[in-house]
Amino acid sequence: MTEKTHKGEKGSLYTRIARGALESRVKGNKDFQIPSDLPREFQEPGAVFVSLKKRGALRGCIGTIFPTKETLAEEITANALSAGLRDPRFPPVSAEELNELEYSVDVLTEPEKVTDISELDPKVYGVIVRSGPRTGLLLPDLEGVDSVEMQLDIARQKAGIGSSEPVEIYRFRVNRYY
Repeated sequence: MTEKTHKGEKGSLYTRIARGALESRVKGNKDFQIPSDLPREFQEPGAVFVSLKKRGALRGCIGTIFPTKETLAEEITANALSAGLRDPRFPPVSAEELNELEYSVDVLTEPEKVTDISELDPKVYGVIVRSGPRTGLLLPDLEGVDSVEMQLDIARQKAGIGSSEPVEIYRFRVNRYY
């Protein structure tokens, strides 16, 4: 099940790392320093998606299905920068927008192959669809995504996979932090 933390004044440690990395870069500082005294889970590798919203609308979302960095903190930092500066659907975040952004960080569990769509639930599981080299992913518990069919269709569209093409399907859970 998606785990939601309460939106605190400064947010969770996960989102504070994401915010710090993006704000630092946008303001012209090239080297964001990840705090050295982080809890153990931040020092282990992990797959992460960082999502940015502005006035409730998606402003950027980039992540990794499997870890690409040595630590979760580095993965959050890299994906926050990508979500804010390199999401091809949006222009790079400007300094004027920084105070309007809301951050969420989804830490993914390892994907598991699904043999039947009855094993899916869009409120609980994210999905990955694969056909050859094309891969599409959709996070769980997204507003407006209320059926497995809709979730799979959106993931297929993201990957450029036609509705009649065969796919491998994987599911995963997330811990979502605000």
